[in-house]
Amino acid sequence: MNKKIIDIIIVVGLILVIGVGIITAKGMRSTASKQIESKSKIEFEVFLRSVTISTKDCPVKVGDKTFISIRNVPYSDLDVIDVKYVPKKVTLPAKNAQGYVVVDDAGFLDTYDIIVKVKDEAFITKDGAVVGGNKIKIGLPITLEGKTYKFTGSVSNIEIKEECK
Repeated sequence: MNKKIIDIIIVVGLILVIGVGIITAKGMRSTASKQIESKSKIEFEVFLRSVTISTKDCPVKVGDKTFISIRNVPYSDLDVIDVKYVPKKVTLPAKNAQGYVVVDDAGFLDTYDIIVKVKDEAFITKDGAVVGGNKIKIGLPITLEGKTYKFTGSVSNIEIKEECK
């Protein structure tokens, strides 16, 4: 009796797989390759919050390559085209009429916020840019890795540039 149930489950599974194949072949179901509208160059920024570095020099440099991982899956090395390296700041009330003053946070002397801009080529779909099989969207966690660093941050800006030929 158990063999008959297993046989029925296998036959139903095969029928479903064949049905999905026929629907895809007839064009009734859209595959990923049909959703790609174009291929474009993109630039995106990765925000690295509260990175502790005990040197005044930023380890990420313009012109270097940084290897990225998207959702803990290794992707590729990309060109760094801009770096903003700012000591951690704190807002304090001011005695004058301006209201507030922004100063370096003395409690976190070796803590920096870093914004790294990288460039790549991406497939453009109706849902946005796709890099390495992942949709690049603001808030996506990304790991940047170089010779002397490995930082985890998130995408904070995306710019789609000219279309690739």
